[in-house]
Amino acid sequence: MELIQARKVFYPILAAVAIPINMLVILILLRGRCGLSQSITCYLLAMASADLTVILTDVIMNQIIPLYSIALFSNDITLCGLLDCLTHAAKDLSVWFTVGFTFDRFVAICYQKLKIKYCTWRTAVIVIGAVIVLSSLKNIPWYFRYEAVYLINIPLFCMVKLSYYTSPLWKAFSLFHHASVPLLPFVLILAFNALTIRNITLANKVRRRLRADSEQDKNKDPEMANRRKSIVLLFSMSASFILLWMTQAVYSIHERITLNSILDRLLKNRLPFVIGYIGPMLQLLSSCSNTCIYVVTQNKFREEFKNVLTYPFVLIIEFVKNGDYNKN
Repeated sequence: MELIQARKVFYPILAAVAIPINMLVILILLRGRCGLSQSITCYLLAMASADLTVILTDVIMNQIIPLYSIALFSNDITLCGLLDCLTHAAKDLSVWFTVGFTFDRFVAICYQKLKIKYCTWRTAVIVIGAVIVLSSLKNIPWYFRYEAVYLINIPLFCMVKLSYYTSPLWKAFSLFHHASVPLLPFVLILAFNALTIRNITLANKVRRRLRADSEQDKNKDPEMANRRKSIVLLFSMSASFILLWMTQAVYSIHERITLNSILDRLLKNRLPFVIGYIGPMLQLLSSCSNTCIYVVTQNKFREEFKNVLTYPFVLIIEFVKNGDYNKN
């Protein structure tokens, strides 16, 4: 009961915060006043849109609505399948857009010649489009995971097929799914970040020697400052993604291999049972964490965030002033 009450509080608050925040991020990025390159802006827009979709599908339709009304979506097998496809596809997009962003920054920092051709708006659009198509195709099998439970020809609810837990084909697909999201992204993000750190460390050593030789080491180096800002943004987003997804990733793989989730629900084994609820909560929290990272690490984004929040009040003040002026 405590866990159900916690979910009833957590998920509505998450939706109430994440939806306007992600919409604000999209608006700010569309204004194009954050001093970010076109490729970065494109990836961040895609990530914010994917996070917003995750909130609408997984948080609202999969978590909030079933907590208050189990009959709304649970007795139509078509809706169950479509919602499952949309939910998994949205999560895939959120994850792989993060990988695309990480790789874009890796190329921009480590390969200056390739940066001119790769780190462009056109390339970002192509990568994002390819991720959308592949994620959509990959998640089609989730539609066929359910079967209806009837009582005298009246559908009661959708239930996962028993073959999902026993069929070798479903087991292979499930393992492929967990390998592609989030295990492979974990490996790629860690690898790209490690190579980026190595490249920046070597480049900074060379740059310090050159500046020391030219007796300019006492002055601020704008190039190194820009690198630090890029690295702070990149690493903050990567660390946030990995930490918030780790619990659910480990639990899901363990659950799929051992089928412990069924036993946990029947026997109410406390620790696995609790982790099975906490993991999704942390994972879905990542859908609004990026905004906090932007505000903390990026000065121009922080200024734009303040401007967007205060803009309605500025309009009201100007309207009142103009009204007073016309009366006079």
